[in-house]
Amino acid sequence: MYPLTRAQYTSMAKMRMLQPKLAAMRERIGDDKQRMSQEMMALYKAEKVNPLGGCLPLVIQMPIFLALYYMLSGSIELRHAPFALWIHDLSAQDPYYILPILMGITMFFIQKMSPTTVTDPMQQKIMTFMPVIFTVFFLWFPSGLVLYYIVSNLVTILQQQLIYRGLEKRGLHSRDKKKS
Repeated sequence: MYPLTRAQYTSMAKMRMLQPKLAAMRERIGDDKQRMSQEMMALYKAEKVNPLGGCLPLVIQMPIFLALYYMLSGSIELRHAPFALWIHDLSAQDPYYILPILMGITMFFIQKMSPTTVTDPMQQKIMTFMPVIFTVFFLWFPSGLVLYYIVSNLVTILQQQLIYRGLEKRGLHSRDKKKS
């Protein structure tokens, strides 16, 4: 997944670099949506940026996530099989809600480390509350699935650090562009 994730972060960094040009284009073109769309596509093509380039890792992980959910929910072999510490059943929800809270914390760190191009205040509020919303949803998910998500988030944090260092060297990312 690392090559796909690196491509995703590079694409997002290039999209951030285009934001001033896109803002100027919006100001210049105004309300003509068709012309704006054509101009944006021409800009993306000229700059060799794929606006959907950041979606592939998420699309690839979704079937894995769904398969794990159904496997853990329906697996008779995992029911009451000891795992570690307080988790006695990977197919049942965490009785103490520790894993969902840890998942929310790791998701919060990923969000804080990630630069954003969102300028709409309402979207910013929604993004701020996403870790809380996901934490609430994950309270009822099987522990094994939440554990998978935590490990995935921790790997993402490490990948972000590695990728951002490479992007900084290429001038596509700087620490002051991080979300506050």
